[in-house]
Amino acid sequence: MPSAAPAWDPQQYLHHTDHRTRPFHELLARVPALPGPAPRIADIGCGPGNVTTQLGHRWPAARVTGFDNSPEMLEAARAYAGPTPGGGHLDFRAADAAHWAPEETYDLIIANAALQWVEGHADRFPDWLGHLAPGGTLAFQVPGNYSAPSHILLAELCAAPKWRARLGDSADRRVLTLEPDEYFQHLTCLGCETDVWETTYLHHLQGPDPVLEWTKGTALRPVLTALGDDRAAREEFLAEYAALLRTAYPAGPHGTVFPFRRIFVVARKEAVFA
Repeated sequence: MPSAAPAWDPQQYLHHTDHRTRPFHELLARVPALPGPAPRIADIGCGPGNVTTQLGHRWPAARVTGFDNSPEMLEAARAYAGPTPGGGHLDFRAADAAHWAPEETYDLIIANAALQWVEGHADRFPDWLGHLAPGGTLAFQVPGNYSAPSHILLAELCAAPKWRARLGDSADRRVLTLEPDEYFQHLTCLGCETDVWETTYLHHLQGPDPVLEWTKGTALRPVLTALGDDRAAREEFLAEYAALLRTAYPAGPHGTVFPFRRIFVVARKEAVFA
C-alpha cells in the first residue's frame, strides 16, 4: 500500500460520473426493504456525496450519514447535507473505513467502490453485522479489475528503474478485494442471506486519452500524491503511462472501449420474529 493516504480530487472523480454511478444504482436496486419506516443508513467511503443523495431518494424518511477520510471529498459532500424533502436528513462525517466502528444500530450499511482500499475489510464484517438491526442489510460493490491492463501497466511503470525509488510503494499491487465466492462464503457463514454477482461493463469513453483521465480519478491517486508538487515528474509519468494505455485500449471510430469488472454483494441479516 502507498505510504501516504492518496489525495483525492472530487472534480476529477466526477469526470465520468455517469459510468461511475451506474454500479451504485444497480447495487441499490437489489437492496431489499429495510426494517422500520425511517431507516438509519451509513454510507462508507461516500466520496463527494453525489451517490449518497440517492439513498434519500430510495428511502425518503431515512437518516443517512456519509463517512469518508478525504477532507477534499467531505468538503464537496457537505453541499448536500441537511433535511431531505421526504422528512429525512443527510450529514457527513470524517472516518476511515479501515477503522470505522459503528456507534449505533443501522438498517443499512453500504459502500460504493470504497472497500478495495481497505486491507482485510472482510474482517470488519462481524462488527458491522453486529450493528445492523434484524433484517438489516450490508451492501457493497468493489472493482474486480486488478488484472486489467490499466492496473498491470501502472504497476510495471511504477516498478521500472526510472520510477522505482520514488514510487515503490505505489507499485505495490496487492489485491485487497476477494473473489465473489469468497465474499459469499464469508457472509453466509455469518448467518446472512447473501446475494453476490459480478458484471463487466464496457464503458464507451470519448476524448483524448480517456482511460488515463479515468484512472486520474482513482487508480492514479497514490502515484499523483507521491509525486506531489513536482509538476515535471507528474507530466513525464503521465505521458509514459498514457502511451501505454493508448496501445492497450486503442481508440476506435466511435471512441475507446474500457472493460471494467465489478463485484456486487448484498447480505441481509436474519430477521427476528416474535
